[in-house]
Amino acid sequence: MKYVIVQGDGMADYPVDELGGRTPLEAAATPNMDWLAARGIFGLAHTIPPGFPPGSDVGNMTILGYDPTLYHTGRAPLEAASLGVALGEQDVAFRCNLVTLREEGSQAVMEDFTAGHISSAEAAEIVHDLNRKLGGNGIEFHPGVSYRHLMVWRGGEEKMATTPPHDITDRQVGVHLPNGPGADTLLRLMERSKDLLANHRVNRRRSGKGEKKATSIWLWGQGKAPKLPTLAKRFGISGAVISAVDIINGLGVYAGLERIQVPGITGYFDTNYRGKGEYGARALEEKDLVFIHVEAPDEAGHMGDAAKKVKAIEDLDEKVVGTILRSMDRWEGWRLLLMPDHPTPIAVKTHVPDPVPFVLFSSGQRNTAKPLRYNERDAKTTGIVVNQAFTLIEALIGGKQPWIET
Repeated sequence: MKYVIVQGDGMADYPVDELGGRTPLEAAATPNMDWLAARGIFGLAHTIPPGFPPGSDVGNMTILGYDPTLYHTGRAPLEAASLGVALGEQDVAFRCNLVTLREEGSQAVMEDFTAGHISSAEAAEIVHDLNRKLGGNGIEFHPGVSYRHLMVWRGGEEKMATTPPHDITDRQVGVHLPNGPGADTLLRLMERSKDLLANHRVNRRRSGKGEKKATSIWLWGQGKAPKLPTLAKRFGISGAVISAVDIINGLGVYAGLERIQVPGITGYFDTNYRGKGEYGARALEEKDLVFIHVEAPDEAGHMGDAAKKVKAIEDLDEKVVGTILRSMDRWEGWRLLLMPDHPTPIAVKTHVPDPVPFVLFSSGQRNTAKPLRYNERDAKTTGIVVNQAFTLIEALIGGKQPWIET
C-alpha cells in the first residue's frame, strides 16, 4: 500500500466579497481535488485543539498524526531540526523573522512580517552579521529560508509570551512585544538588531531597487526539543517529505521522514509545483508514504490577496494533485489524504482555528461520484466531522474510521 498526504497550507478561507461571496476554494478551478471530494470520504476536520494557537506547527503536527496536547513544545524547535541545529535538553529555539517596521508617530507598526520576501541569499548575509555582532553568551543566530530564521538561546528561558508577527500586520507592535521571564533578553536583541540593520549593506541595495528593507528581527514561537515517535516505529512504514519550509522539514525529521530535495521550490508563488508532484510520485518507488506541502495559499492569505490565493490553489490542483493522481495507477493499492493545516482567511490575513475540509480517498473504494466540489461549503453538507484530526493518520494507514456523521 502507498500513502500520499497533500497539504495546501492555509487554503481554507471565508467568503470573499470580491469573489462574489465565494471562498477561494469555491472560486478556483480544481478538477482534481473535486474528483477526490466526489468519490472519497469528504468532510470537516478540526486540526487545532482548543487552547492552542492556530499555527502551522500545530496544524501540521496534527496532520502527521501527532496529538499536539502530548507532543507540541513550540514552533522553533521543529525549524531547528530542519536546519540541523541540535538542541540540548535546556536549550530554547526561537523563530527569528526579518521584518519591516514603519514608524507612525511614536509607535512602530508591523508593515511586513516577511521584509518584502527578502531572498535567502540576502537574508543569510544579515543573519551571519547578527550572529557575529549580537551572538555570544549562549545566543546563536542561524540562517534559514527567505525571512524565516532561527535563534537559539542555550540554557535559556521559554515561558515568556510572544506573538507571531503575521498576526499583527498593519498593527502597532508595542503591546505585542515579548513579555514575561527572559523577555528583557529578547527585547534587547530586537532593539540592537534595529541599529545593526539601519545602514546594512543589504538594505542599501534593496532600497536602491525600491524593495522593502529588513528593519528589525522579531523573536517568537519558542520551545524546547520535542520527543516524537517516528512513523516507522508507530506504523512500520518508510516515508519522505517535500517542502520548502523549515517547520515542515523539521517535523519530517522528528517523524523519521527523508527530506526530498526538489529544484526550484521556494515556499512562495514561484515555487516548482509540478516538481513537487513529480518528485513525490517518484519517492513512492522507494517509500511507503510521501507528505507534500505547498505554502503558497497561506502566503496569499497573509497578504489579503484573493486573486493570488485562487491562482495558488489552481496551481496546486493542476500541478501537484493532478500529477500525483496520474501516477498512481501503477500501484495496486493506495490512499490519499488532502487537507490544509488551518484556514488563513483573506479578511483577517492570519490563521484561525476553524475546521478545514479534508478528503480521504482509497483506490479500493470506487464510490459513485457525488455532486460535490472540494470546498468548505460542500464539506459541511456531508455531515462528516473529525473532531481530532490527528486520528486521520489511523484512517490513512490503518483504514480505521475516526469521523462521526451528523
